[in-house]
Amino acid sequence: MIYKLRYNDEVIILTGKDKGKKGKIKSFIKKNLVIIKGINIIKKHSKPNPAISHTGGIIEKEAGIHISNIAIFNKDIGKADRIGIKKEKGIKKRFFKSNNKNIK
Repeated sequence: MIYKLRYNDEVIILTGKDKGKKGKIKSFIKKNLVIIKGINIIKKHSKPNPAISHTGGIIEKEAGIHISNIAIFNKDIGKADRIGIKKEKGIKKRFFKSNNKNIK
């Protein structure tokens, strides 16, 4: 199974408070949530835990974004694009649908 989006792909946000921002995929949560570097920052309140020498306070961290709210960014056209999959010599390759160029 080949997934259309992968770790370190540059994506653009399509909806929400960070609409139009670009970033790279940092990690996947489950199948349909991704964490993107510097996008969807939330503030989390944490209690101090002296057993592990953790000080309490307000921590800023990235929250997950549903995969339907992002799209891969095509640098050639400067917009969001769709991904297709084709076989070349028995190996599956990803390509941009707008200009048929291979992705990495």
